[in-house]
Amino acid sequence: MTKTTNHPQTVGVVGAGVMGTGLAQALAATGHRVVLVDRTDAILNEAVQTITQGLRFSRLLGGPAAGDRRTVLDRVHCTTTYEGFEKADFVIENITEDWDLKRPVYERIDEICPDHCVFAANTSVIPITRIASATRRPDRVLGMHFMNPVPVKRTVEVIRGHHTSQATLDTAARLLRRMGKEGVVVGDSPGFVSNRVLMLTVNEAVYLVHEGVAEPAEVDRVFRECFGHRMGPLETADLIGLDTILRSVEGLHREFGDSKYRPCPLLKRMVDAGLLGRKSGEGFFSYATAA
Repeated sequence: MTKTTNHPQTVGVVGAGVMGTGLAQALAATGHRVVLVDRTDAILNEAVQTITQGLRFSRLLGGPAAGDRRTVLDRVHCTTTYEGFEKADFVIENITEDWDLKRPVYERIDEICPDHCVFAANTSVIPITRIASATRRPDRVLGMHFMNPVPVKRTVEVIRGHHTSQATLDTAARLLRRMGKEGVVVGDSPGFVSNRVLMLTVNEAVYLVHEGVAEPAEVDRVFRECFGHRMGPLETADLIGLDTILRSVEGLHREFGDSKYRPCPLLKRMVDAGLLGRKSGEGFFSYATAA
């Protein structure tokens, strides 16, 4: 019989990028012990600074009061060696959308983590069943597609792989509830629901700019003012990061072999030029701050 933990206490977070850092903050702020792993101390130090800055706005984000910041930070243990994963009840992986990079991570944590530990892939394209195949616990592997910024977004796309057990889904649901979030469970398919629709929409919006049909501001205005969307597709792309968009579209194109997912040449060119959106200061829109 598979053992599951009723209330995951120690959560391993693999990858200290934007998503991993946001997850570490959200988990620590809701009472979890967090083990945050990445390749270098420099990356981890930057992550701690980002978490500290995020906690300064905790009242706006619905997080802990200012006086609790030190307590929250003390719950986050940073490591480059997976130290502490042997005590993890739950692991959430957030590295680059590249199966050749992800597979050895799952093989490694499968050896280190206790048998009851659940693995969640915070992926947007790679099938969960494939990820589970790299482990000896496929029934304890699922997808949890968090949205950015993690501390603010209250709903998570939860993906059930071919072997994912109901007990695993229940454990994930309890974790999300303790984080003040809820999940929407969907089936396993490349891109799932959110990215299968969103990436196609963004890519087509980029084609409109590429073909001279409309400027970025005009494309987004149609979606905001005609359909009531809070953000247009190109502003959303800038928020996510155009490099992430490109990898996701390429992944969908590779998985489905359908030409409708062919990445727009303009999207490729912008990524090559380093125009990645908000994180680089310029994408379809400019985010440069005045001196």
